[in-house]
Amino acid sequence: MKSVRPPLFLTLAAAVVAVAIALPLIYLVIRATGIGGEEFWQLISRPRNIEIFINSAVMAALVTFFSALIAVPLAFLTVRTDLPGRRFWLVITTLPLAVPSYVGSFTLIATLAPRGSFLQLLLAPLGVEELPSIYGWTGVVLAITLFTYPYMLLSVRNGLQGIDPSLEEASRSLGYNSRQTFFKVTLPQLNPSLIAGGLLVALYSLRDFGTPSLMRFDAFTRAIFIQYKASFNRNSAAVLSLMLVTLVLVILWLEYRMRSRAAYYSRGSASLRPPKIIKLGIWKLPALGFCFLVATLGVFLPVGITLFWLWRGFNTDYTFPNLLPSIFNSISAAGLAAIVTTVFALPIAILAVRFPSKTTAIIERCSYLGFGLPGIVIALSLVFFGANYLPALYQTLPMLVFAYLVLFLPQSVGNIRSSLLQVNPQLEESARSLGRTPWQTLTEVTLPLVRPGVLSGAVLVFLTAIKELPATMLLSPIGFNTLAVQIWQATENVDFADAAAASLAMLLVSMGSTLFFLNQEKGKG
Repeated sequence: MKSVRPPLFLTLAAAVVAVAIALPLIYLVIRATGIGGEEFWQLISRPRNIEIFINSAVMAALVTFFSALIAVPLAFLTVRTDLPGRRFWLVITTLPLAVPSYVGSFTLIATLAPRGSFLQLLLAPLGVEELPSIYGWTGVVLAITLFTYPYMLLSVRNGLQGIDPSLEEASRSLGYNSRQTFFKVTLPQLNPSLIAGGLLVALYSLRDFGTPSLMRFDAFTRAIFIQYKASFNRNSAAVLSLMLVTLVLVILWLEYRMRSRAAYYSRGSASLRPPKIIKLGIWKLPALGFCFLVATLGVFLPVGITLFWLWRGFNTDYTFPNLLPSIFNSISAAGLAAIVTTVFALPIAILAVRFPSKTTAIIERCSYLGFGLPGIVIALSLVFFGANYLPALYQTLPMLVFAYLVLFLPQSVGNIRSSLLQVNPQLEESARSLGRTPWQTLTEVTLPLVRPGVLSGAVLVFLTAIKELPATMLLSPIGFNTLAVQIWQATENVDFADAAAASLAMLLVSMGSTLFFLNQEKGKG
């Protein structure tokens, strides 16, 4: 766009987001400064807290690396090859986003734990009395990778759909084979998507509580939760949260340094042509085996264990609970979160890509801070401000949706940004030169071209919001039960049959939303 200043509606939306981001940070600063400077620095320099900092950083790096090893092949197989049932595999390999981490981690422990697990019992006739321990580093990296790689999968898939096929055709016409074309042409074009997806994976691994807790791994979320719930020491927990914010800022700085400044314009008339489908040939069977292995660990195993709990319940005169109110509440809250988050993510992404400046860069980078913080920290900050300054909004649906906005905004921003980087700005400039207003240019030119990023971002927000637990429990209206709350309460009461019923309902709802997203993609042509 030729205009130096961004349109007013973009600036106002960014201002609202800036306020939303600032509230949790203000809360943490208020709490942390309440303990005095000397004790503050003593807590930060405590050896155990430094160890937790290092553990969390290394864990985030490993999870991001292994997620890329899973997501890139899956995205390529389901978009560019003749993989049998590729749309089925896309749905199945996206569903781990709908599995609560504490449910998924428990199923891995039940399957792979050293003693008494399903695998150990199968191997017992062979003399295997104990398996290698899954707890600690092995378990936490495996579990978080299996339930977060879809963030990168959807982002990379979106990037693949935006690549102009003529670029790869030109590479092959110059004598490059398929492998050389992938590494020299396709993969560099995917850099924005890889970085956006990797950032979401890294930040999610830092904010996850269920997996580190079950896997007995000392990470920030576990330490913060213990301080809040066990010792009721919110000041000390605030200091740990600020250390986590520092780690998030380091990751954002690294992401900014890694982000290429090159242009990746590829969306235009040429991008409407479907890419050439690659025939797998002898690699078809290994590709199917890879997809099946990932789906087994991330989906079939949790569903199988869940069905087992449900079957045991039916054998003991189990009464199926009425889940319709919880299903409706989950869909309405997560759906509103997806809509509101997308509405505010669009201006942030547009400002960052089309109107780059120090201010817009800071707003975009800071939008990721909420996603890196545990849900309980965001929720308690909003409880503090709501109870003291906005009692009319306290424990209402708008307050809950606002919390989802703070928590999950980056999921939408990252996908829209990577799509927008593939849109040549000359298309928007042409619309403006023909007399279109900034709003008309946005709705008639920009939005249709970034539709894949908008849809994938909205689906990510929906799938993550529907299983959010701490924010939902603390901020939802009285009596507003969701499927996530139902699962947690049933697990707390050791009622695995009820937990299984709610988990299956959540998977069905999530599968429906994913199918809707894929149908929208298909309708796009």
